[in-house]
Amino acid sequence: MAEPLLRLVDLRKHYGGLAVTDGVSLDVLPGEIHAVIGPNGAGKTTLIHEITGVVRPDAGQVVFAGRDVTRLSLPRRVRAGLARTFQITSVVPGFTALANVALAVQARSGSSFRFLRPAASEAATNTAAMDALAEVGLADRAEVPAGALSHGEKRALELAIALATKPRLLLLDEPLAGAGPEETERLIALLTRLKSAYTILLVEHDMQAVFALADRVSVLVYGRVIATGTVADIRGNPEVRAAYLGEDEA
Repeated sequence: MAEPLLRLVDLRKHYGGLAVTDGVSLDVLPGEIHAVIGPNGAGKTTLIHEITGVVRPDAGQVVFAGRDVTRLSLPRRVRAGLARTFQITSVVPGFTALANVALAVQARSGSSFRFLRPAASEAATNTAAMDALAEVGLADRAEVPAGALSHGEKRALELAIALATKPRLLLLDEPLAGAGPEETERLIALLTRLKSAYTILLVEHDMQAVFALADRVSVLVYGRVIATGTVADIRGNPEVRAAYLGEDEA
């Protein structure tokens, strides 16, 4: 078996007496989509924050590409190849789609945001930004203000922003949240295409999407991983059905 690209070792985070992540250990293998599922309040978003450096765990390790990154800052983790999207759409609505992605290209290069306008006008920056937009199917929407895009297009734009950082691992926090049936179908197709080129850690409540996309699934309940396995393993696990999926998912 290949060495994990991401390995979490006994991650723990407490807020007062509440254990939000309570000894979380899991790994993500190169080239897979590894989904993390669980009920609201299970600790999924806190776990993503710990992986990306938004929150520092009280104990445990985050090992990425063989390197302990537990104490690295968020920008340094991005430069190392970790990129994420958010539960709530986080594009800049007044900027065009192209300018939103150009910001990410600029940040990846280490340029100061004081030089946004010159950097965004550079051919190399725009080319890299256009490549990312094309990868998610938004090349023809490059000059449209992000605020005028549909919800599904904004989600795709967030993916383009993440891809512009040249990630080795994509961390997707509920990318289908708020999407209607048609938009969900398009986003699943997009993630299926990206699966061939990127390793993905997916946090998602849409079980149809999870079961269509994931190679492996970890189930988080009350801050603990209660099961990890293939989709078939998880669907057939009585403890998982009782804690989260329900008997109708068996």
